[in-house]
Amino acid sequence: MSELAELYQQVILDHNRAPRNFRAIAGATCSAEGYNPLCGDHFTLALSMDGDRITDAAFQGTGCAISKASASMMTEAVRGLLRAEAEAILDAFHAMVTGRGGDPSALGKLAAFSGVSEFPARVKCATLAWHALRAALEGRGAAVSTE
Repeated sequence: MSELAELYQQVILDHNRAPRNFRAIAGATCSAEGYNPLCGDHFTLALSMDGDRITDAAFQGTGCAISKASASMMTEAVRGLLRAEAEAILDAFHAMVTGRGGDPSALGKLAAFSGVSEFPARVKCATLAWHALRAALEGRGAAVSTE
């Protein structure tokens, strides 16, 4: 395994073992639920917004290592961003993990998921929290599913 691949694996394992922002947000401005029936991942994402700025992001639920690490890293990545900035990262992340382009190095730590595109079943795990982010930002109340 290359040193970079090993580093990426360690980042994902660290966020799975000790997920950041794994909590509720009292008085969240918006939220969305995400479910991946293929492997049973089920998360609720909550955001606090001040106008168009995400002031806090957190999640709760259960999931595999990839989905939990992705949710953890996503909440860190979008906190403090404007809605449009978060949506741009969401689009870049989705393009990267689905193998449709993008520059992984432009995504910082999120590049740890660049190898997921080689495992189609895991793409749904990696993108679940991101689908919930889009739903929350759009104000959709219904749960999102990877199916």
